[in-house]
Amino acid sequence: MKKVTKVISNLITAFLFMVVVFMAILVISTKASGGEPQVLGYQLKSVLSGSMEPTFLTGSIIAVEKVEGEAKKGLKDGDVITFVDSEERLVTHRIIGIKTSGEHVMYETKGDNNNAADMDPVLSDNVQAVYTGFTIPYVGYLINFAQSKEGSALLLIVPGLLLLGYAGFSIYQGLRELDPKKNEKDTEEKTA
Repeated sequence: MKKVTKVISNLITAFLFMVVVFMAILVISTKASGGEPQVLGYQLKSVLSGSMEPTFLTGSIIAVEKVEGEAKKGLKDGDVITFVDSEERLVTHRIIGIKTSGEHVMYETKGDNNNAADMDPVLSDNVQAVYTGFTIPYVGYLINFAQSKEGSALLLIVPGLLLLGYAGFSIYQGLRELDPKKNEKDTEEKTA
């Protein structure tokens, strides 16, 4: 029984430690990049609307790879791109057509769930990133919360407090096992 308890204790400790480290990386990455968290060189974007369903759901996070220079002009039909629209918002839609005019390349885009193509074509200079195919449903809500001041504090403090509380409990249990008088009393009470 003690071995099972010890294994469970170690698993809980490892899990809480990983949660604290993940949250710290998420919050620090979010703040360092000016609002968009990055993991292993990929930007994580929150999906705020259902225009690309079922490819990715509202509230999901998607990993996108930044596109720069001439690579912006080399995108192909079917690529899912993140671009700045005419209202200075970031939008992620699929390329459904490509038009070239001299040195300028413009992409016709459409959300997979939308009935019609986007009104304005996207100039290649406005393309920010390309979707990598990696999606995690519903985690975007957590990232949006983590970007707020309250969320940043809460996501660092709560797992840390849980880890500290669990460490205190583990120390208390270890000290109880080391106290021979207490163990003798417990043994005598059990045999009586």
